[in-house]
Amino acid sequence: MDSSSILTANLLQYFSVFLSFFCFFNHSLVEGAESTWNYDYTKYHRMDEIRQWMEDVEQMNPHLVSSSVYGQTYEGRNITLLKLALDNPQGREKKVIWVDCGIHAREWIAPAFCQWFVKEIVQSYKTNKKLEQILQNVDILVTPVVNVDGYMFTWANDSTRLWRKSRSTPPPGSSCYGVDLNRNFNANWEVRCVGCVSFDSCSNTYCGKSAGSEPEAKAVRSGMVDKVLCFLTIHSAGQLILLPYGHPQITAPNYEELVSVGKAAAAEMKKIHGMDYTVERLHRSNSGSSRDWARLIGIPFSYTFELRDKGEFGHLLPEDQIQPACEEAYAGALSIITYGHGQGFLQQHRPNSAVVTATGFSSGLVVLVAMWIMSVTTGLFV
Repeated sequence: MDSSSILTANLLQYFSVFLSFFCFFNHSLVEGAESTWNYDYTKYHRMDEIRQWMEDVEQMNPHLVSSSVYGQTYEGRNITLLKLALDNPQGREKKVIWVDCGIHAREWIAPAFCQWFVKEIVQSYKTNKKLEQILQNVDILVTPVVNVDGYMFTWANDSTRLWRKSRSTPPPGSSCYGVDLNRNFNANWEVRCVGCVSFDSCSNTYCGKSAGSEPEAKAVRSGMVDKVLCFLTIHSAGQLILLPYGHPQITAPNYEELVSVGKAAAAEMKKIHGMDYTVERLHRSNSGSSRDWARLIGIPFSYTFELRDKGEFGHLLPEDQIQPACEEAYAGALSIITYGHGQGFLQQHRPNSAVVTATGFSSGLVVLVAMWIMSVTTGLFV
């Protein structure tokens, strides 16, 4: 073999090694971007599968994703969030976007959305400069399942599939388990309204023995950090974007802005698959919701998303609707997050809490309400 042939053979060998290394490296990057090369986002998943998915996403994307356990359920299971964040190039203090799903156990589309939401960010932030900028300025905290006990219970058998509440033990004299965690937050408990909550432990809207009594609600409180710009809590069904406050006589000070931002999100959602989402405040009067609590403690943009559908399937949304439901919800969430991000870095102060409408109240009660609101904004739970 002459020298040119030897050189050619060596070059081919080196190129083969380089190509193998490149393919391996590139495959690793793709796996990191996908984070779930063997995960099906168009299926509903059991809790153990979601936990494994969370571990995989973190492991494959250490530059972007980390996890944190911020509480335990009544039955002692971890409540875990994923933090999506990039370093700020100027070393500035970052703000926070909060997204949670699965506070109502039977609403399976909600955890499916949180997983879809994470996937979309992981896959697109490198090619989406605006999203990259957002991740440099804010940490996005995502909890796929808040009500872990209840969610697991819905997978037990067909008879438990529509379970809504947590799995705390019955109060004395009752045989009914669980609390509606979205009626247990310290939001307008002292200003009760007809139909806002139920104090019957057998009701699906049983609010618990006291505001913030349940460990899952306490966990969300403890997981809430300073400088939160936006609070999104994901539910189903009804195709709604709900604003604070659920109490008919208390209004958020930035109500008009909340309506405008919500309508812009609904418009973005409609562009995806033509589905209408209604923006409103009083779909049902209620007290104790996490959305209302978030606005009361000063988070300027607080919304509940009620995903598909409008009654045909309700909480039994078929798996073939997971992708379109999540695609439109992602568009809406990103619209609100983008707006909140822009406002958060342009404005440093916003009015907190609530404006009380005194119609139907005695003057003494109005004073009591105002004093209570001040106490809420300084101490999250009583």
